[in-house]
Amino acid sequence: MRAACFGVALLGLAACGGDGRLRDLSNTPGGPEEFGIVPNKPLETPPSVSELPPPVPEGRNRADLTPRVDAVAALGGDPARLEPGAVPARDRTLVAAVSRFGVPEDIRAQLAAEDAAFRRGKARFANIRLVPVDRYNQAYAGQALDAFAAHRRYRAEGLRTPSAPPEAR
Repeated sequence: MRAACFGVALLGLAACGGDGRLRDLSNTPGGPEEFGIVPNKPLETPPSVSELPPPVPEGRNRADLTPRVDAVAALGGDPARLEPGAVPARDRTLVAAVSRFGVPEDIRAQLAAEDAAFRRGKARFANIRLVPVDRYNQAYAGQALDAFAAHRRYRAEGLRTPSAPPEAR
């Protein structure tokens, strides 16, 4: 009986473990991208072979002319948001206020490069631990926003915060 309880406890503890890749700071490419796989549309035979365009490297597929738009629509998103520079009417005021001092054209690439350098710097000594540690929260602790402290500060200044969640006690 004791061996059976020990076995059940051991299996329960093993189920709690994970491979830790979800919040890993190192970039380990190699596996398939789950969201990059979208079923193709059915192939169509053109009326004549002369209508086929010559093959071009990096050319478009005649069966899937807009694969990104189709993938966003299949996942329930709004394909219109893929258009560069297209800002929905509800966001125009916010975008105008944020970009009043100018916005670099390559801001996303710049932020991605800065974050990659930050993650490399934080991951240098990540593998020296004897016990696996979730380093994600430690790495970004200095950049975390305390939502409740911000809420209290706004309330102290007399600003309304109608959608603030209750604080955990």
